[in-house]
Amino acid sequence: MTKHFHGWRKSRHSEPNGHCIEVGRAIHGTIGVRDTKLHHSPILEFSPAEWARLLEHIRRGT
Repeated sequence: MTKHFHGWRKSRHSEPNGHCIEVGRAIHGTIGVRDTKLHHSPILEFSPAEWARLLEHIRRGT
């Protein structure tokens, strides 16, 4: 079954060349990540706990 994500957004710090990602949420709470240039490409999907861990690693640079 295809999940529908909504509220896609990207960082205000993104460059105008389009090399960035967008983040959206599914109704059931998972977080989707996609390439801004490839809207129909596969979406990486994270549970809220996985997303929180990913962001923590990014912030720490690990």
